[in-house]
Amino acid sequence: MPPSATLAGDGVSAAIMPMVISVAVSHEIAEVEDVWRALTRTAIESPGQSFDFIRTWVTQRGIAPADQRYVVGQVDGVAVALLPLHRKRVYGQPILTWFPGANAGCYAPVADYERLARMGPAGRKALWAAMTGALRGADMIYLRSIPMVVGGHEGLFDELGSALAVETLYRSEYGSWEACDRLQRSKSRRKHDRQQGDRLNAMGAVSFEEIRNGGATERAIATMFQQRSARFQAQGIRDTFVYDRLTGFYQAIAAPDSGVDVRLHVLRLNGDTVAVRYNVVHNDRMFCLISSMSDDPAIQNGSPGKQCLLRVMQSVFDQGIAVFDMGAGFTDEKRHWCNVQLPLRQHYIGLNWRGGLIVIAHQSFQKARARIKANQQLKAGFRMAQQVIDRFSGAKKVPAQGAPSE
Repeated sequence: MPPSATLAGDGVSAAIMPMVISVAVSHEIAEVEDVWRALTRTAIESPGQSFDFIRTWVTQRGIAPADQRYVVGQVDGVAVALLPLHRKRVYGQPILTWFPGANAGCYAPVADYERLARMGPAGRKALWAAMTGALRGADMIYLRSIPMVVGGHEGLFDELGSALAVETLYRSEYGSWEACDRLQRSKSRRKHDRQQGDRLNAMGAVSFEEIRNGGATERAIATMFQQRSARFQAQGIRDTFVYDRLTGFYQAIAAPDSGVDVRLHVLRLNGDTVAVRYNVVHNDRMFCLISSMSDDPAIQNGSPGKQCLLRVMQSVFDQGIAVFDMGAGFTDEKRHWCNVQLPLRQHYIGLNWRGGLIVIAHQSFQKARARIKANQQLKAGFRMAQQVIDRFSGAKKVPAQGAPSE
């Protein structure tokens, strides 16, 4: 017998033998705080699952309640999953998606993964269908960068719309620096790191510091974004942090009362900041969101970015961090330090016929984008074309209110 469902206001309930699934949709984040915090009491897969991270995002970005959706799914009266979604217009079409964009390495529904696993594929399918079926006001749901494995369970989101694998998430998981050093660094790697350190030390006094919320974060973050901007300019890349006015958000979550545990790792040379790593910590997991280093060629000869990361690796595991998430996309630092790779998938749910067409178009775009990123010639050609478009459209011009001191 198919599940029966009745719609009442912003809620949906469905009797699924032997489970009873109920759904509630809220437009105010404060209304779901207790449920959200209960579901994330232990581990999270991303800062995007942090209540305080998203609360600050919503407040700092000025997102209207009408464009906020918090979908809570209950099974037999117990909250099992929560979807925090932002209704926005993309090329004129209303969609529901995560609040931040590519600001964290991955995202996922906030959920009790153990209970989800016990529900089985049929139960999860019914839960996701009830939760997404309660949504109105958009053509589609687009959930980017969901890991295929969460909480030690694989496939918990297989029934959540249609999925497309596009990227890989990189993590370093060790019980101590000694274990990490033994498995990740060969004798030649240690020698190379030592030589780079010697070159940097020859330039002057080198110091390393961890700064937490309430410390001298504002100046360090401003320097970090200045270094990022210089790097983007040298590469001919649009500075999304400044252009999209994101710098204020990263300053806000580093404030003493943000509720987000921010840790800046800062490397200095003769008192000047030459490398910064911006991390968010939740229990025993640390997520690197942004990193930067000096654009001075003379200083780059000492590889300040790699030297900063080396000091981070030497300290964090012995401080109780078990998982160091370095984000999606392959880089040298991830090749050197990460021993865990997790496939990420984009999930799509069309809510009407227009949404169905958008899903097909966007999946085709994602496949083409993946092919371009995998081919150096295509990647260079695409970047050159983007630079030409930016030049004529003015897309690289920084809005007046988007300065790094915002």
